Amino acid sequence: MDLGIGGKVAVVTGGGRGIGAETARMLAGERVKVVVSDIDLAVAEQVAREIVAAGGEAIASRGDVCELSDVQQVVADATEAFGCVDILVNNAGFNKDRYLTKMTEPEWDSVVDVVLKGAFHCTRAVLPGMMARKWGRIVNISSRSVFGNPGQTNYSAAKLGLVGFTRALAQEQAKFGVTVNAVAPGFVETEQMRANPTYERLRETALERIPVGFLGMPEDIASSVAFMASERARYITGVTLFVTGGRFSS
Repeated sequence: MDLGIGGKVAVVTGGGRGIGAETARMLAGERVKVVVSDIDLAVAEQVAREIVAAGGEAIASRGDVCELSDVQQVVADATEAFGCVDILVNNAGFNKDRYLTKMTEPEWDSVVDVVLKGAFHCTRAVLPGMMARKWGRIVNISSRSVFGNPGQTNYSAAKLGLVGFTRALAQEQAKFGVTVNAVAPGFVETEQMRANPTYERLRETALERIPVGFLGMPEDIASSVAFMASERARYITGVTLFVTGGRFSS
């Protein structure tokens, strides 16, 4: 299926690893010009090189989404290389799990800031151009954790906040031809997940609770993001798509 976005330009934050990297590759496979943005420039450059080697168009741009100047530079790099930004995937995020009574303020702030302030900075930076061109796609990466996971009050709150951000912004931007949606992954096997010291226990628990009986892979999420970013999804906005294998409760 042709998604109708060949030649468009996308910025993928947190694009150097896991879901972000696979999303960058998936979009490039749809002939999208991709800006792989990550706080770790080395991993972003590696993904960009892979895309170019496969015949796609991509550049890497370092950016801390919590820093407005960094975000502005990423958009400037995208504009210099490809002319504009048509698609933004707000993927940057991470978890610092701890029960609330033991959670420090920096642990709360760092998670919430990357997920929410990062989406705020990046979206605000690209919206004027999208509005002027009367076309744009914002896809926010939320999480099944919006239903609540013990030890993840910071992460669950941030990801649920992103759902509210998505719904409100969708209503603001609809008249400008800009759609805003979220994709909420369940348990996905990524390098970051496998590096968790309790990975085997988490994996076993997840498998017991996922109705389809198998774990998600980064490409499962990337496919959903690509669709939401496409012309095929032009009548969808303000929606959160749960890609969880049927798992919703904790």
